[in-house]
Amino acid sequence: MSNVYHAIGLTMHQPPGNLIRLHNSGERWEARQILWCYERVPGMVRAAGAAARLHVMFSGTLLKQFEDPAISDTFGDIVDVRGMIQQYREAQNVEYLGTGLYHPVYPLIPRDDWPAQTNWWQGLGKKVLNRDWFPGFCPPEIGFCQEMIPHLVDAGYRYVLVDCIYIKPRRDMKWHEIRFQPFWASHEGKRIIVIPVERELSNAQYSGTEVWWFEKEIAARTQHCDFPALVTTWSDGENGGWFRIPEWQYGFWGVFYQPLMQKAAAGELAFTPTSINEYLDKYEPREEVDIHRGAWNTDHHWGGDFTQWTGSLLQKRGFEEISRTSAYYHECKRRWEAVRERMSEPDAARELIHKAYDRLLYAETSCNFYWGSSWVHKAFDEMEQCYFLLDQACKMMPGLEPEISVGPESPSVDTLRTGASPKS
Repeated sequence: MSNVYHAIGLTMHQPPGNLIRLHNSGERWEARQILWCYERVPGMVRAAGAAARLHVMFSGTLLKQFEDPAISDTFGDIVDVRGMIQQYREAQNVEYLGTGLYHPVYPLIPRDDWPAQTNWWQGLGKKVLNRDWFPGFCPPEIGFCQEMIPHLVDAGYRYVLVDCIYIKPRRDMKWHEIRFQPFWASHEGKRIIVIPVERELSNAQYSGTEVWWFEKEIAARTQHCDFPALVTTWSDGENGGWFRIPEWQYGFWGVFYQPLMQKAAAGELAFTPTSINEYLDKYEPREEVDIHRGAWNTDHHWGGDFTQWTGSLLQKRGFEEISRTSAYYHECKRRWEAVRERMSEPDAARELIHKAYDRLLYAETSCNFYWGSSWVHKAFDEMEQCYFLLDQACKMMPGLEPEISVGPESPSVDTLRTGASPKS
């Protein structure tokens, strides 16, 4: 068996405003458990010593809640939120990954909105987590398509996580070759490193496992690797009793993570904990693959067809309306750029457009579509606010010149919203 490396990662995510919502409901205890999950991470990594490694992805919706003074005030008797964030900022041996600001399933939202979701998260992440660069990208819900590659490369990412079952080799490959090494993937002349996330071992990490079993499984799964194997496991970091148990010594950190890192420090572990970026500094990908479009599986659905987010009629209608709202926003923005020098209050209109876009990006949150039809109304509520703000901004603008019109004639506000022909 060649050298074997293990990268362990956690996703930390809450829907917008969820911590306060839980606090104000009959589920107040759940909010406490969740916050304890976040609070204990830096200390657990620090206590595990120099051999410890961990990857963390914070959704933008969670980072925004950490920044909210209401969170610090509401939960001050449970967690020192500001102190917790400072510990994350100072944490050693933790590799933070970027993601989308409002946790959208990228393949399901308009491509024109990808840069804002990605770049706005980077701005927030740099501010909150005190990092100048995030080497990897963790797609929300591990939802990925190859069309994202040029966008991620332009955003400065070195690698992206993908579910191992969506790797599409360009030659005959054995099972272990697909799962335990990085690859290049490309689209439209740009390429990025893709890191396969091992599905079964990730499920074990999420639901509960012990070091002896995990070590035995990695040895069995990588025994035929004639290359430096990278085993990547990823799971939620605050869901399920394994993570939320108040007595941490009986959960993920006490039963699995710390004993794992202690064995590594003692030289008794059959594989080496690593950060993905450290591994890539030593071993670049050897070949290129393609990636099938898909997300990770949920409790109820296969991720390859995105049924969890698009299965009901209302969910489908929600994404259709997001596409229309996005088109309206981008046309309003182009219109403002064309006529701003002739406007009496261009800055006021620009502020309305900016606020409208924030509402649209908020509507694209995956959580609005995850729970069947139950939360889709939240997306429609946000889009309604977006339309209202864009309407107000457009009314402040003079008419378009023909050369920048979306149709044969200059469109009205109503035409831009409906997408109808100006003559209809």
